[in-house]
Amino acid sequence: MPRTIWSGAISFGLVTVPIHVVGATEDHSIHFHQYHLEDMGRVRYRKVCELEGREVAQDEIGKGYELTKTQVIPITDEDLSNLPLPTAKAIEIDAFVPLASIDPIRIAEGYYLQPAGQVAAKPYKLLVQALGRSSKVAVAKYAWSGRERLGLLRVRDDVLVLHAMRWPDEVRDPAELLPPPVEVTDEEIEGALTLMDTMTTDSLEGPEFQDQYTEALAQIIEAKREEKPLPEAPEPEQPAQVLDLMAALNASVQQARASRGERREPAEVHELPSPKRKTTAKKQTAAKRTTTGKTTTAKKTTATTGKTTAAGKQPTTAKKTTPRKPRSA
Repeated sequence: MPRTIWSGAISFGLVTVPIHVVGATEDHSIHFHQYHLEDMGRVRYRKVCELEGREVAQDEIGKGYELTKTQVIPITDEDLSNLPLPTAKAIEIDAFVPLASIDPIRIAEGYYLQPAGQVAAKPYKLLVQALGRSSKVAVAKYAWSGRERLGLLRVRDDVLVLHAMRWPDEVRDPAELLPPPVEVTDEEIEGALTLMDTMTTDSLEGPEFQDQYTEALAQIIEAKREEKPLPEAPEPEQPAQVLDLMAALNASVQQARASRGERREPAEVHELPSPKRKTTAKKQTAAKRTTTGKTTTAKKTTATTGKTTAAGKQPTTAKKTTPRKPRSA
């Protein structure tokens, strides 16, 4: 069971939901210590008082604000827990918004909110079901670790999740990073969409979503422990310079399908042709259709005209060629 990080309540109008905050994620990466290379002695960071020149224990250490070089204002944990803020002991919900309206760059780490006892069960479930039916998320404020934060409340498997959010002024403007103006054709966009469709997956599960770095590092550690040769690193592939974007997209689609064991049907061989060839083919086809249409129309018009002319002469011709009845004797 993960340890409780913070205890308080969710304030939802006049409804209060007592909760415990626990970590929602785990770190499975390999961590290192620092060692003295000469004798492999552990190198540690020690907390030393600058005035006394000695190492001090954790229970002797507190927080303080440096007003001047000679004056420090001590701040205790009790002071922080009794701040004159409504968010000091509660997660105050301020609004409900569609999740799509929040830029993902503002969303940070997540925490699970656990109902604190039987008294919290009903209001907790009420908030879970209300959020689920509304298809919205709650935006809230809370104060942790010496600062007030903005948060996002959502539902995951019937459990409330609190995501820390960055304030608007904490996100840098990306305008200066924009590339120079370039033109992208419709054929290239369609090619990119085809590649995206080929790479679309229903879940982020499988070997391609495993931490290969940690696995490779574990192999290095195991080889060193058993004094075996280290596994050879594969040669890094140099990114090729893309000269024909459509050809690169086409090859990428083929590679993605091959990696998934999909077989390309013969009818799809020309799914991503070169934009020049495709445009030319379209023009040629259109030209043929236009030419054919004009010729047919002309022929039909001529034929129709001919028939009309002949029909117009038929009465005169009929008078000349119709045989007369023989006279009676």
